[in-house]
Amino acid sequence: MNAIKTFYKKLFSEKIRINNRKNLKKLNGLFLKGNNFYCNCCEQSFSKFLDKSNGIDNRENAECPNCGSLERTRVLLEFIKNETDLLVKPNKLLHIAPEDALKTIFHQTDNLRYVNADININLADEEMDITSINYPDNTFDYVICCHVLGHIADEKKAIDELFRVLKKGGKALIQTPIHPINNTFENSEFKTEEERLKNYGEKDLLRLHGQDFQERLKRENMLIKKIDYRNKIDHNLAKKLSVGNGYRELIFLCQKV
Repeated sequence: MNAIKTFYKKLFSEKIRINNRKNLKKLNGLFLKGNNFYCNCCEQSFSKFLDKSNGIDNRENAECPNCGSLERTRVLLEFIKNETDLLVKPNKLLHIAPEDALKTIFHQTDNLRYVNADININLADEEMDITSINYPDNTFDYVICCHVLGHIADEKKAIDELFRVLKKGGKALIQTPIHPINNTFENSEFKTEEERLKNYGEKDLLRLHGQDFQERLKRENMLIKKIDYRNKIDHNLAKKLSVGNGYRELIFLCQKV
């Protein structure tokens, strides 16, 4: 099996392999047509969503088989549509590690000047290190950064950079898994993928954010608000959207003042 995987990686570029995985999931979606679940990102309905697992944590009905949206993505889009002017007014948006489902929507929104970036050029339109964002101060009206900061070695620098490129009055929408611990847990001695998977639940995660995450975001010129928007969504719609349990879906709204 390992030999086959090695041959496959040599035969196809990373970008092609990523697209192949997406297309395979879409094929699965053809057999899941129904009305039990609804994706607000691609506006498709299914009998069920795909389950999601990292080998430790298993989530049922997590991923849209068509566009790949997750629980947190669907919650975030509801917040964006109902609580912000991002999609209706002329805005400039920086989207870090862009979710494909949202990237498609933002590309199709005429009023947006849209920049999306990732450390891996195969995953975004621009290659960018979040700890050294190559845009001037006060450039963007909105910044979106979801489930990224836990993977960044110099988290403080990354947060500083996200806020630096925000205009005054601009808003950053940040998501990260929040664990039922008071203080964020990190241990620099966990260096191997096996150690990180065992202790953090993901092989490339560097810390587990706790209840202090809002405090870690605080800066002199920023207002930070923690929002569990699942509770604002109509109960029947929330059930169809499959909005998760609040562990991954909290939104930290950060406004520059």
